[in-house]
Amino acid sequence: MTTPSTPPSTGPIDPGTRIGHVHLKVADLERALGFYVGVLGFQLQQRYGTQAAFISAGGYHHHIGLNTWESLGGPPPAPGTTGLYHTAILYPTRAALADALRRLIAANIPLDGASDHGVSQALYLRDPDGTGVELYWDRPEEEWPRTPDGALAMVTKRLDLDDLLAA
Repeated sequence: MTTPSTPPSTGPIDPGTRIGHVHLKVADLERALGFYVGVLGFQLQQRYGTQAAFISAGGYHHHIGLNTWESLGGPPPAPGTTGLYHTAILYPTRAALADALRRLIAANIPLDGASDHGVSQALYLRDPDGTGVELYWDRPEEEWPRTPDGALAMVTKRLDLDDLLAA
């Protein structure tokens, strides 16, 4: 297999471009729906029998697709292999992120970590298939830490979960 060379840049991508959805291969559709709908609170938009489902926040056609087409009953990817590191779910407010943390606590879902990155606050965990999930809230851009020359200065500090729960 050959690696394609990197084409010359033609300029930056349109700033309005965004990631529309993620589609995850899961081993058990019901188990995945139990997590993403039952715990996190996404809404089921459409289902294709026992093989696939599309879920969203706020009635969008789908933010997350779940399917078993190539993964029914399969194990999580082995450590040291390529693939998705995590899916990041952006919450609109700090209070909404606190609600997500309360849902995780109520469902006894452990966190892998919780960080304050200066630009955002994030909770890290695994879904039932072992896929990384980041639940986060972005601070307003005017509060982002910057270097004296204006470059972004992200950090990784411990997130105070009690303070978040008080939000």
